[in-house]
Amino acid sequence: MKTAFETDLIVEEYLNGVRIDRFLSRHFRNYSTHRLQRIVQAGFAKVNGTQASPLQRVFRGQQVSIVLVEPPDKTYDPEPLPLEILFEDAWLMIINKPPGIIAHPAGNILSGTVANALQHHLDQQTGIRSLLRPGIVHRLDQFTSGILIVAKEHLAHRGLSIQFQKNQISKSYLAIVRDNPEQNTFENRAAIGEHPTQAGVCMTTHPEALRAKAAYTRFEVLEQLPQHALIRAFPKTGRLHQIRVHLADLGFPIIADDFYGNDERLLADRELINRQALHAEQIEFAHPVTRLPMKISAEVPDDFHQALRRLRSV
Repeated sequence: MKTAFETDLIVEEYLNGVRIDRFLSRHFRNYSTHRLQRIVQAGFAKVNGTQASPLQRVFRGQQVSIVLVEPPDKTYDPEPLPLEILFEDAWLMIINKPPGIIAHPAGNILSGTVANALQHHLDQQTGIRSLLRPGIVHRLDQFTSGILIVAKEHLAHRGLSIQFQKNQISKSYLAIVRDNPEQNTFENRAAIGEHPTQAGVCMTTHPEALRAKAAYTRFEVLEQLPQHALIRAFPKTGRLHQIRVHLADLGFPIIADDFYGNDERLLADRELINRQALHAEQIEFAHPVTRLPMKISAEVPDDFHQALRRLRSV
């Protein structure tokens, strides 16, 4: 792969007036501002054809030229892992994440993540290691399968983040739960916060929850099973573990959920599926650059199918 890269950039409206290192760090997200400052200081950046200084500010419409003579310093190790890509263009990717894989390296898990696989995929497109940084803009638990949106560059990342912050993105999930709701449609509007004695691990709707925030999830029953139900969930807010917490709060925990369905029935759940039976099924949003409406669906994985088949045969 190439080791240096030269390009010309035009300053966007939302970056009008920022310092040149901050502007460059938006375009090259695997580079720290310190490393970009050093490249500018060494004379490898120009603004409208004139050599730039590290403290210089850039303004809308200006042309910034840079030669990346140093390698990036904020990188994921690229790994050639399989990816089920549902959609891809110049700005973003949408993948169907398998269960059991975390999004980013964290703690003792430094490889085998979605980010490692995405970095390898992007490196094949650019021919330059870590020129692009995969931007995973929303959460999906390690053992939850399904749709994950990934920004390939800064405009897509910014646009998607704004849509998530404004709750302008519609998502639906499939879940297999214990017991049978009496109503075909129901909801939970209970606020969600951190568990007072297990903060950072479990969330709760109890009044003693720490830093509780408003939450709202709507549910539909898709199929009544003998002692279970197949549910579609529509989260209208984005709290941590929201669907899992809201279903458990209503008395219908997702099967095989270690945190929120952890009682004497957990062992029986594990015979059906070895992780919480939750799948991010569908997402609808406006493309962050073209503004075209997007609607993407992801098939449930085999373990989810197998659990349903076994429950239907009871």
